[in-house]
Amino acid sequence: MQTRELQGGCLCGATRYRVSGAVDNLCCCHCRSCRLASGAPFVAWGTFENAHFSLTGVPLAERKSSEKVVRGFCGSCGTSLIHVHAGRQGQHAAESATLDEPETLAPETHI
Repeated sequence: MQTRELQGGCLCGATRYRVSGAVDNLCCCHCRSCRLASGAPFVAWGTFENAHFSLTGVPLAERKSSEKVVRGFCGSCGTSLIHVHAGRQGQHAAESATLDEPETLAPETHI
């Protein structure tokens, strides 16, 4: 587990977010849902407590992509930013590629 204060946002800049505190579950997910949502072969994530996650700008559009996952994305440009998993109540997973300094959260595992 790592502790960070980071910022990120979407392609068009309309939606920004800030995360702080402990980050865990640093992973690259190869599931079909993540691949389709991002248009990439895998997605790198880091998980933060809800209390340490804040949005500014355009509110997230949301899509329930499976029985247990709701994905948040920019309603203006469509950039995938977060997901919330029913099995991890109280946490948001931020897509590492959308961080201003994505290299600060190196994935620790592949799932």
